[in-house]
Amino acid sequence: MIQSQKVEYNDGNNVLEGYYAYDDTIVEKMPLVLVAHDWSGLNEFACAKADKLAELGYVGFALDMYGKGKHGNTKEEKSALMAPLIQDRNKLQNRILSAFDAAKKIDQVSTSHIGAIGFCFGGLCVLDLARSGADVKGVVSFHGLLHAPENKAKHVIQSKVLVLHGFDDPMVTMEHVIAFGQEMTHANVDWQLNMYGNAMHAFTNPQANDPGFGTVYNKKADVRSWIAMKKFFKEVFET
Repeated sequence: MIQSQKVEYNDGNNVLEGYYAYDDTIVEKMPLVLVAHDWSGLNEFACAKADKLAELGYVGFALDMYGKGKHGNTKEEKSALMAPLIQDRNKLQNRILSAFDAAKKIDQVSTSHIGAIGFCFGGLCVLDLARSGADVKGVVSFHGLLHAPENKAKHVIQSKVLVLHGFDDPMVTMEHVIAFGQEMTHANVDWQLNMYGNAMHAFTNPQANDPGFGTVYNKKADVRSWIAMKKFFKEVFET
């Protein structure tokens, strides 16, 4: 049976609240997969992904990038929450590393088998987790932002990387994709890119329906990208 609970943790003086789920019929330690939310904050979508990861035999941990109870409803509110972390990637990396450290303490977790997935803004977060040099086996970005931090010390990326990208995403241009590929190649990373035709930003979110803004759900891309993620984690966790 899938069990779930919320857990508080800290990044300095900032109190954060994550959500994790696992299958209590599995007695051995399980791989951990972090889930980084989109720009709205920790929400039902991210927690549902943690539940789905638990069904796959992982501990799914939906992390919190903004602080306990902090959510954005309008585009303006979401942007105001995201902007300080986008502008200070050291702060962003420290914030997701605090979740990484907290989640490793969960009793059911195999600390040698850790991965992460992220959606939109969360895609950038998990890529930055890899860029931080954290001991993570693999990260997956779903329609995530790809641009590298500027003026920041580079670390050896230990993680394998999978990027799942919509060809028609107006927020991540082909120039961004090429620059990302060059960054990963120059860093000698084992990386992959799956690109989905007729897919825009937020293609995994059934609530996304704003063509003018560039966020539209695409069921085919949603299904195909989740299958790609499952195959990726079977490879990196060797399960």
